[in-house]
This record gives sequence, structure tokens and C-alpha cells, in this order.
Amino acid sequence: MKKIKEYKEICRSSLRELFVTENMVLCGLMAALAMVLSMTASIEVGPYIKIGFSGIPNRIVEFLFGPVTGCLFGGAMDVLKYALKPTGPFFFGFTFNVMLAGLIYGSIFYKKPVSIKRIMAAELLVKVIVNCFLNTLWISMLYGKGFFVLLPARLLKNAVMLPIDSMILYVSLVYVKKLMYKVGRFSKKRELR
Repeated sequence: MKKIKEYKEICRSSLRELFVTENMVLCGLMAALAMVLSMTASIEVGPYIKIGFSGIPNRIVEFLFGPVTGCLFGGAMDVLKYALKPTGPFFFGFTFNVMLAGLIYGSIFYKKPVSIKRIMAAELLVKVIVNCFLNTLWISMLYGKGFFVLLPARLLKNAVMLPIDSMILYVSLVYVKKLMYKVGRFSKKRELR
């Protein structure tokens, strides 16, 4: 029961972050960066596998502002990216996946110290639940391909990307944390939670 109350307070705090003007401005900047990265820094490996860096700004928003803001930001960015550069049919399942990933990352990172173990755990959860299971299910439903036919390539891609994504995210979040200390947004008090 105590954990549920703590999580409710984390969600309330994350929602309040959304209504702070400078946080909205930072979210806007992260959205612009995500758009640029999605248009320029993504590699398609076959018709069903895409490797990109546009998720890094999402992870920064989830780290700074928590699960609720991260969830809403991710959903809005997914719709915006599709509107600006549609690839295939729009399917809400993929938007749901981005929002679920935002909840997972935000819940694990928000107001917590940056550690490689925490990042690996978050990456593993998202890669198994969202990338391997749900994304494969939606692709299977949309394109009529067998779930278990698509799964091996997606498992292999996510297994290879797990350490790479974890290290990129670790370096990114450590850098963001240092920047936030410099501008006075973080204090040692935040690290102790």
C-alpha cells in the first residue's frame, strides 16, 4: 500500500512538472531535437526494423519530468512525427507503445540517481514488453505476417541494441544531470531519493 501511495505522489509530481513554463519550453526544445533526429539520424534495416536516435530526447524528458509528462510527451511526439513524415498506416497501438515506454522510463528514472543498473533494467523492460512483444504484435496485425515469424529478428535486434542503447542513454543522462546542476535545477536533495 505504501508503494502505491508513493507512486501516486510521483505521478502527481510529474503532472505538476508539465505546468511549469520553463519545463514546457524545455519539452518544446526536446520535441524539436527529436524531430530533427527522427528525420536525419535513423536507419531502416528491412521493412520492419528501424534503428534511430530520436528516443533520446524522450528519455531526457522522462528523466527530468517523470512518468506522466513522459507519457504525454511521447504520445504527442509520436502523432507529430507521423503527421510530418508518415510511414505506413497510422495505428494507435504504436502511439500506445511510446506512451507505455514513457511511463516505464519515467517511473524508473524520475528523481532517482543515474546508474547503469537502473538504465539497463529500464531498457530491458521496454525492449521485452514494448519492442519485442507489443510492437511485433501490432506489426503482425497490420501486415498479416506471423507473430513468431517476425519475433526472432526483433529479439536479435533488441538483444544487440540493449547494451548500446544503455550506454548511449547513460552518457546522455549523466551529461543532462551535470547541466541541470550547473543551471541550478538539481540539488543533492534530489539525488538522495
